Amino acid sequence: MSSGESSNKKNKNNKNKLSIKIQKKKVFRATEPLIAVFMWGINYSCNELKHVNMPELLMPDDFKAYMKVKIDNQHFNKNTLPSHYKVKEYCPLVFKNMRERFNISDESYLKSLTNGDVEPIDCSSGKSNARFYASYDKRYIIKSITSEDVEGLHNILTDYHKHIVETKGNTLLPHLLSVFRLTVEDKEIYLLVMRNVFSTKYKIHIKYDIKGSSVDRAASLKEKEKDSPTLKDNDLINDGRYIKIGTEAKKIFLAKLTRDVDFLCSLKIMDYSLLIGVTDLDKSIDSTLDSKVSEENKLESDQDNLSPTEDTEDTDDDQLNVPTPPDSPSSKLTYGLFGLPSQGPKKEVYFMALIDILTHYGLKKRSANVAKTVKYGADQEISTVKPDQYAKRFLDFVNKIIQ
Repeated sequence: MSSGESSNKKNKNNKNKLSIKIQKKKVFRATEPLIAVFMWGINYSCNELKHVNMPELLMPDDFKAYMKVKIDNQHFNKNTLPSHYKVKEYCPLVFKNMRERFNISDESYLKSLTNGDVEPIDCSSGKSNARFYASYDKRYIIKSITSEDVEGLHNILTDYHKHIVETKGNTLLPHLLSVFRLTVEDKEIYLLVMRNVFSTKYKIHIKYDIKGSSVDRAASLKEKEKDSPTLKDNDLINDGRYIKIGTEAKKIFLAKLTRDVDFLCSLKIMDYSLLIGVTDLDKSIDSTLDSKVSEENKLESDQDNLSPTEDTEDTDDDQLNVPTPPDSPSSKLTYGLFGLPSQGPKKEVYFMALIDILTHYGLKKRSANVAKTVKYGADQEISTVKPDQYAKRFLDFVNKIIQ
């Protein structure tokens, strides 16, 4: 056999061999296609932003920008990811800038939202029918919002960013971290990513949604039957509950709250709430909170609760709770960005921050104000009032319940 014939036969055999290539794409383990696409979008965005130099000063166009990707006929991980989907992220540079100001690195953010399943949680007690999800390590909450909410967020984003810059991220406003529009199975849904107000370590035994109003401000029987109901103003009053954090901590907290409420009032925003979560330290810590977190991630999650003197990625020394007396049982413990220990005989921790800040006092709310005034009377504490009235009543109520 000639060398040419041998070479041809060898090449023919090589062509018949199967060439196996290892898929290097990341697998997103999710319980539903929507969340798999969301995780894909977070991963894509963070990786794309690695190659973008952050400008020293954000420009007006950055607050109008978006990143848009359409995927057709993809065949990878079809058990979870659909074949066709679209991802749109709003103002990616702006939100990346704010995450940095909140001391959240892209690596930490990506890990929390893509290394484990983003699970649905039941925490909607209002009329919005919003869907809520939590990252596997409970650091972040993902909430479905409406297109009107997205428009409202766009309207205040420049001012919100300025407020975050001026306060150095030390604010009780929601820590808004990303906004996406996902198109899955020809259905559009908007998702807003926020930092979790509550601790990743301590179980919340009671929680309240406080507006400073008394009309229609009691949890329904259906809500109270839930394993973790969200109670309201009248429930707090009927429970005889006070937030006992001491004079100095109250002064600091109310100063911060007043500054943030004045900011919302200047934008004619109302109908926001103070979310209060109460942890009873005499009860056992819920071990199930960390059941899905590896030992490495437990350590990382606990770093959110370290003292101000320790250098951690997701904390800022100005944002942590005020010091407790040296002889206090809580003196060696801190409880993250929003936690304050009780100063009463009962050992509790209160996690408190503002939520739901996208309601503008426009025509719809003015009409609701007129309707409720006719129904309940002008002297009743209805929730739908002008922003300045809402702010004053809200702060007065919070001042009364904190001791």
